[in-house]
Amino acid sequence: MSATAWIRVVTACLVSGVLSGCVGLPKGTTAVQPFSLNHYLGRWYEIARLDHRFEKGLDCVTATYSKRADGGVRVVNRGVNLAKDKVSEAVGKAYFVAGDNTGRFKVSFFGPFYAGYNVIALDPDYRHALIAGPNRDYLWILSRTPRLSAATRAALIQRAADLGFPTDELVFPDQGSACAPYRKDSGDSQATAYVHNDGTPRTTGNGS
Repeated sequence: MSATAWIRVVTACLVSGVLSGCVGLPKGTTAVQPFSLNHYLGRWYEIARLDHRFEKGLDCVTATYSKRADGGVRVVNRGVNLAKDKVSEAVGKAYFVAGDNTGRFKVSFFGPFYAGYNVIALDPDYRHALIAGPNRDYLWILSRTPRLSAATRAALIQRAADLGFPTDELVFPDQGSACAPYRKDSGDSQATAYVHNDGTPRTTGNGS
């Protein structure tokens, strides 16, 4: 979840006075079990998202996760407004909300306010994932690589559609050659994940 989307979720919860709902799970969906944080750590590329006003215009979007000393997860979200040559980066923190074997987190980019981050589909080798916020207004498709095959992308979109998400409203940020200059100094390089030749996921850095 990007920092701007997080702000929108928390603001809505504050207005409604139901903060507990901010870290919920969309009705009719389930979070991935079993879940391995060590395998999930590292950099992910945003392939698609349900767009919101505060996220419009961002391409080259990445999310990088690494372990915090307090047992939580350090979150670094980064995107680029290519038209303005402007990089946006936000650092937050996340914690499990249903045990460390379930892909459900609460994430915060400011103070004590948290929003839900739910892994609702995950490749067995941790190569791509489907992420939902606390409701069906928030959805992300993430990948370990800047591009997904057309078949894999279509399958993830169909999975989201079957779960009731408005996939016709998805936007697809540029992750191509225009992003190359911004990849060279992409900030947090900790715990970048990769996959063995035999398909077994591993991590480097903090996520060994």
